[in-house]
Amino acid sequence: MATRYWIVSLPVPSPGATSNSLWARLQDSISRHSFDTPLYRFNVPDLRVGTLDSLLALSDDLVKSNVFLEGVSHKIRRQIEELERAGGVESGALTVDGVPVDTYLTRFVWDEGKFPTMSPLKEIVGSIQSQVAKIEDDIKVRSAEYNNLRSQLSAINRKQSGSLAVRDLSNLVKPEDMVTSEHLVTLLAIVPKYSQKDWLSSYESLDTFVVPRSSKKLYEDNEYALYTVTLFAKVVDNFKVRAREKSFQVRDFEHSPEAQESRKEELEKLLQDQEAMRTSLLQWCYASYSEVFSSWMHFCAVRVFVESILRYGLPPSFLSAVLAPSAKGEKKVRSILEELCGNVNSIYWKSEDDIGIAGLGGESEAHPYVSFTINFV
Repeated sequence: MATRYWIVSLPVPSPGATSNSLWARLQDSISRHSFDTPLYRFNVPDLRVGTLDSLLALSDDLVKSNVFLEGVSHKIRRQIEELERAGGVESGALTVDGVPVDTYLTRFVWDEGKFPTMSPLKEIVGSIQSQVAKIEDDIKVRSAEYNNLRSQLSAINRKQSGSLAVRDLSNLVKPEDMVTSEHLVTLLAIVPKYSQKDWLSSYESLDTFVVPRSSKKLYEDNEYALYTVTLFAKVVDNFKVRAREKSFQVRDFEHSPEAQESRKEELEKLLQDQEAMRTSLLQWCYASYSEVFSSWMHFCAVRVFVESILRYGLPPSFLSAVLAPSAKGEKKVRSILEELCGNVNSIYWKSEDDIGIAGLGGESEAHPYVSFTINFV
């Protein structure tokens, strides 16, 4: 599937010519000179023209509006790809109204029920913008909720698998590792990995009430080692101060099977909530992408209509089409379109002096016919 398309319109030459005869000429030229370029007719309905002033006012915002609609479309597509990756789902082809996105564009049919053609063009564009703006607001809220839940899980995972200085120690310490009596208590010391010899040679001297040879290594990661040490309860505070002076961290710890089980249940619930939210958000994104892309294509039809009238005049008499030329075939296709345009002022549109003078709607590309690019990704 191509991801980059041109939407163009050509003026129907008069007298006696029709859009159908121009379409036949375009098909023939493409098939003879650029046969590998997909070509489709883009069906623009007879919209309400209004006044010249209203068309000029509308044309000023067409490019900016297109950037907005395209941006929201891409944002939802990226969100879909991220959610599919998170769920281990292989990315599938996105659809619009039940058909692939490229098919929707190349076989575009105006939805009269959603956008009545007799409505003023400004009203149609405004309706499209407001619908898409609401969807953009919704995705911000929904994505924030999902990302907040992911952040909670990430924080728990850091505690479960992070550095010994911060992680939860309950799954590393067994009840038999801890000595608790009326006078004795076992502490957990976090020792820098490369300071273990220093710990083993000095911990007994950090206080006179430390039980000799009581320290045992329970676990080691890339940065730290986890040691136990047993001492008299009355000197715990003094021992912590002396240990900290030698860069040994004493972690507060209380072995509680109930708390450990509670944390486990909390993690399982968060995982279930995350998957449920991911699935719900993904389904919403599928539906919203379809809605946004459909609205965007209707906007493109309005844009072709407005720019064609401003370029070619009244009454509306033009042929609109969709092409997907390869990079190496673009120059050839441009020359075909220019030849069929038959514009006696085509030299003006190509002149280097005027290349900065944008086409109608403020496009940086200047051609003697209406042309703009649609990027799916």
